[in-house]
Amino acid sequence: MKQLLLTTLFGIALIATGCGKKEGEAAKGTDSTATASPADAVKRGEYLVTIAGCNDCHTPWKMGPKGPEPDMSKMLSGSPEGMVLTPAKLEMPWMAAFAATMTAASGPWGISYSKNLTPDSTGLGSWDEAAFKVALRTGMHNGSERPIMPPMPWQMIGKMTDDDLHSVWMYLRSIPSVKNTPPEYQPPVGAPTAAAKH
Repeated sequence: MKQLLLTTLFGIALIATGCGKKEGEAAKGTDSTATASPADAVKRGEYLVTIAGCNDCHTPWKMGPKGPEPDMSKMLSGSPEGMVLTPAKLEMPWMAAFAATMTAASGPWGISYSKNLTPDSTGLGSWDEAAFKVALRTGMHNGSERPIMPPMPWQMIGKMTDDDLHSVWMYLRSIPSVKNTPPEYQPPVGAPTAAAKH
């Protein structure tokens, strides 16, 4: 699809898979959020979502007066519904192509679409906090359905402390709901049928 912009190396996100603790190992911590009020947890969650760059991929981008920028009217709503991409023709195995919205990426793993993180039923509205934490600790979408694909850096996000993940969850539950069902992950062309399960 012409919306694809051939860009960037995926080194940082992919190298991170080998760094730090073992996958799925829970981070320990004694953050002050354990005794924080819900309002304080939401405030800390907003801070963590901001510095973690969640809007970079989960908020569709639009053209602004100074160039591309996140469309905050669709904050954290994921890849636009119906925007299904065709596989990019990549010249090198470590390249990826991103949609102009920055919410979908095509690479050697297939085509991934960022999920709706708002509390709408099309987003995290059907999840609970435990499933959210398990997904980020294990790299399995909604706990067990399928692997979370690049470029989502779950290996790094999952190293947040339990208290920090709780704050992120509280913040995501507080933001405006946006009805949007992003497309489903597309496995690489020629991949076994089992890879298409989700």
